[in-house]
Amino acid sequence: MKLATLCYLKKEWKTLMLHRVKKEDDTHEWKWNWVWWKFEIWESPEDCAIRETKEETWLNARNPILKWILTFPNFAKWEDWYVFVYEFSDFDWELIESNEWNLEWVNDEDIFSLNLWEWDKYFLKWIQEGKFFSGKFIYEDKKLLSHEVTFH
Repeated sequence: MKLATLCYLKKEWKTLMLHRVKKEDDTHEWKWNWVWWKFEIWESPEDCAIRETKEETWLNARNPILKWILTFPNFAKWEDWYVFVYEFSDFDWELIESNEWNLEWVNDEDIFSLNLWEWDKYFLKWIQEGKFFSGKFIYEDKKLLSHEVTFH
């Protein structure tokens, strides 16, 4: 089982996206993602979200807002992933480029046209509607087979 965070960084009408084009053998190659990764020992979900945002973007993020809790059974290398999703709007503004991906502020209305994971298209709609939810998303060979969502 893996615990992770996924972070949406928002400024004005833009969202920070990571374009995964620089790393070989990347499960997310050519996809556009948000800041995310696994917990370290002794971290809370908020600690992980703040640390990962700093490591992946060099932005100092503050005051994470919990948006969703997601499960991905048997997703990556036959492991279950549990993901806490946060939104940040309070952070430093200066980005430093990564050697693993391109960082880009994308207009919110343009995000749906990017090469996203299939589940991201659901998330975007629900976050734009301001809904809090938990959900289970089942994938096989990078293809979404089914999902169950509970709105709270």
